Amino acid sequence: MQTKKKVSVSDVIASKAKEKLAVITAYDYSTATLCDRAGTDILLVGDSASMVVLGHASTVPIGMNEMLIFCNAVSKGAKRAMVVGDMPFGSYQPSNSLALENAVRLVKAGCDAVKLEGGSEKAETVKALVDSGIPVMGHIGLKPQTSSLWEGYRVQGKTSKSAMKLMQDAKALQAAGAFSIVLEMVTSEVAAEITGSLDIPTIGIGSGTQCDGQVLVLHDMLGIYEDIKPKFVKRYAELSRVISEAVSRYSVDVKAGQFPEESNTFHMDADEALLFREKVGRSKSK
Repeated sequence: MQTKKKVSVSDVIASKAKEKLAVITAYDYSTATLCDRAGTDILLVGDSASMVVLGHASTVPIGMNEMLIFCNAVSKGAKRAMVVGDMPFGSYQPSNSLALENAVRLVKAGCDAVKLEGGSEKAETVKALVDSGIPVMGHIGLKPQTSSLWEGYRVQGKTSKSAMKLMQDAKALQAAGAFSIVLEMVTSEVAAEITGSLDIPTIGIGSGTQCDGQVLVLHDMLGIYEDIKPKFVKRYAELSRVISEAVSRYSVDVKAGQFPEESNTFHMDADEALLFREKVGRSKSK
């Protein structure tokens, strides 16, 4: 997306069928700054932080307090990219009023929009947030917050029945006011049909090439997180090896007395150092 100003909802919608959207997750100021400078259109503060940052086995345990910290940090590093904050499990399911309360907290933490999982069953919640002035990104297909409770992590849309349900969900979210929809692990045929039937962009993750944009978890594409290696991830770097080797060299240098070097060391003025040693000597002789 060729714009130097902050990416807005209208920019995202206008990109439909014109230019693919590059979306990446971010969880802290430093990486958000790097991704923003690299031209990323949307920084998603994903609840995947539960796994890749906090070490949980799924996205379920992370709560609002943690998400607010991550969102606030990312928003400080995003000068151009839109910041979308994931609404964690339990922050919007109980009621629309709770969803609105928590969405407001994410916006106050620096988010430009929020994302929540669910199709037709969450259209009313999406509408409530949009009617209150908060942009919403939808998320259908594999829904990590709840899929593990029902069927595990499986590809979605493999039958005509499930494909039609996904189509209905996507159209319900669009009608409710969502400005884009993430399609996670949806068969490419179904993702292409959904993308072609909507006026708003689709963001694919493991859903083929026909989506209007793509999103990956930063730690996956950089080869930092190794507990899970999804088929749909393309490794653009293997930083786990680079980081491990760097830390190993550091440890060896410390133990061998080779770090810090002279270039890493600060010194007193020679006269002050001499005076200091004289004072230390006098204090020892007392």
